[in-house]
Amino acid sequence: MTQPPRGDRYDSTRQAWEDIWQHASVERDLATVDSPRAQETLQAYLPYLPKDTPILEAGSGLSAILITLRRLGYHAIGLDYAVNALHTSHQYDPTLPLMGGDVHRLPFADNTLGAYLSFGVLEHFEHGLGPALTEAYRVLRPGGVLVLTIPYPNVVYRLVEWRRKQRGGSLLTDDNFYESSYTRHALCSAVELAGFKLERVQPTSHSYTLYGLGGPFRAPGYYQTSRLAEWLGKVLRDILPWAFNFSTLVVGRK
Repeated sequence: MTQPPRGDRYDSTRQAWEDIWQHASVERDLATVDSPRAQETLQAYLPYLPKDTPILEAGSGLSAILITLRRLGYHAIGLDYAVNALHTSHQYDPTLPLMGGDVHRLPFADNTLGAYLSFGVLEHFEHGLGPALTEAYRVLRPGGVLVLTIPYPNVVYRLVEWRRKQRGGSLLTDDNFYESSYTRHALCSAVELAGFKLERVQPTSHSYTLYGLGGPFRAPGYYQTSRLAEWLGKVLRDILPWAFNFSTLVVGRK
């Protein structure tokens, strides 16, 4: 079996996630899943998910989405390469089906899964989306569903990037932690190149873009947006959907 592709920041990015999850909690992540912006995204992809075949969340972290889906009756399984997140998840619920692993080398046979979910994961690999999407295609059954969210280079993102460049700094938030964003065209092209047929492409989480501006757009709690951010986010979603979306939701089918 071939080794998964690794860029210079592969190990340091994994360690960064280990550090992040070390100071987080399942309860806090579950509260974030209950937020209006997260629920809007959840309701957008739920109609595509099967309940009669296994679903993999690749990069499940503290399992908040996994727990939510299982409560809704889905046969969801979690996988992550930050193993301490899996231990914390098991402390919360020992019955959760979790495994350590790499999204580029999944421990599943060909044509096994009904759906593959990935939320804010694949943008953390320097070699791009292709290898992980190819592996997702391999393990999905014919007709299986891909659900993917990836950060979008919105107006605020581009402004921050420009300011860093003007100051002579790195375009990355942290030199040891890799994260990128993808335009709608680049993301859709990568998904189609892996063999998937696009079924839905939707800009999401406009209020979270505003959260990044701080001040009146933040509410008390873990990454909680204020009422102002939620209201203005809905306005921006309607009038400037591809200027202020924080991430893009893609649903594809094998």
